[in-house]
Amino acid sequence: MVSAAELRHIAAFSDLPDNQIDWFLSHAEEISIQAGDNFVRQGDPPDWMFVFLEGAFQWRGEFGGDIVVLPANAGEISGVYPFSRMKKFTVGGRALTDGRLLRFPVSLFPDLVQKMPELTTSLVAMMSDRVREGTRIEQQRDRLVSLGKLAGGLAHELNNPAAAATRAAGQLEEILAKLRDASFALGRRNPSDAQQSEIERMESALMQTGFSPLDSLSLSDMEDRLHAVLSPHAQDDTWQLAATLARCNLQPEALESLLAKLAPATARAAVTRIAASAESAVLLSVIRNSTSRISELVKTIKEYTYLDQAPVQNVDIVRSLENTLIMLNHELRNGISVRREYEPVPLLVDSFGSELNQVWTNLIQNAVDAMAGKGELRVRTSREDHHVVVEIGDNGPGIKPEVRSHIFEPFFTTKGVGEGTGLGLDTVQRIVKKHKGDIHVSSIPGDTRFQVWLPLAESVS
Repeated sequence: MVSAAELRHIAAFSDLPDNQIDWFLSHAEEISIQAGDNFVRQGDPPDWMFVFLEGAFQWRGEFGGDIVVLPANAGEISGVYPFSRMKKFTVGGRALTDGRLLRFPVSLFPDLVQKMPELTTSLVAMMSDRVREGTRIEQQRDRLVSLGKLAGGLAHELNNPAAAATRAAGQLEEILAKLRDASFALGRRNPSDAQQSEIERMESALMQTGFSPLDSLSLSDMEDRLHAVLSPHAQDDTWQLAATLARCNLQPEALESLLAKLAPATARAAVTRIAASAESAVLLSVIRNSTSRISELVKTIKEYTYLDQAPVQNVDIVRSLENTLIMLNHELRNGISVRREYEPVPLLVDSFGSELNQVWTNLIQNAVDAMAGKGELRVRTSREDHHVVVEIGDNGPGIKPEVRSHIFEPFFTTKGVGEGTGLGLDTVQRIVKKHKGDIHVSSIPGDTRFQVWLPLAESVS
């Protein structure tokens, strides 16, 4: 039997009058429980508030596709609180050790509010703390999900140029071996100074990386013409040489002019060396472009996350949007076209680190999801008095009128279980308000627009 003295050891009851303690105990039910037993199951109706007297307990269940585990110990009050809107227990409760608890019926909450106002105040504060903690957990989960998607996309973006550079480096090893052998062979033929000068001139011209690549039909035609020039000189691998020289846009007339000045054996070594030199230049260009792309992506990541930068600074809105589009390129590549309409004059706002990028990320991802990966994403900036207006729109099916008034509410989501936490737009709104801005939405089928209004930095306002 629970005594008043034992209940007073719990902080929420410690200063309550005896008559209130007695009333509470007379309507609460004491439960003894063994380790491993459940005192409530996930999905049960929300009929009870629990006061843990002895032992260690645990709340556990699936929420948003993840397993949530929360500890509970003796001296804590949990379960349903007064004024809670809980429809069912979203997690189950079980004992980790043998223990005791009180359960108080929700049906008596109206009487509890009247007879125990101090306890009611404490319970409402506990419920507020629980909501804040739940929101914090979901926001953290939301950030981790978003980070996981960005990391996966960036891994793909970085892998493409890295793989291209690796392939080119491997091929370059083979080409350099060919170049070495061809140089030895040419040296043994002892070409004249004039012939050597002509070979080096053509070699130098082909190693320039400024030529424009030919389309497939023009390239095939060029290969045929170069092969026709090489064939009379009894080259063993004329097709391979012709293909290499065609990619470098060598004109058949120039090749024919060179070959006319060389003996057949010298021509063989010269053409092989010229082709190897030109191909090495192409591969070096691939490596250079690939590593430059990797550097650009790393720079974008640093700018997106504001790594090594001041926490508050002037941010160019267009640059911020472009960094976000680069980070989300993997989601936009297939089926999504992006239409940009940017104010030509730079628009600066005072931003807290990467928070504005989080706003653009959420709005763009929502637009992509709404269009099911196929459609037109519209990104527009403009200046209205002392504000910059960023509009992110899509031509998806639109937001239903009955849903529109709820989209900024915490935990509200139209996505399936495990697909969304409902904190994306709530987070967006909080960040925008933090920046002393505002956000509006308009939506009809085929035209949904989110407008973010932000005050311009003082330097440009």
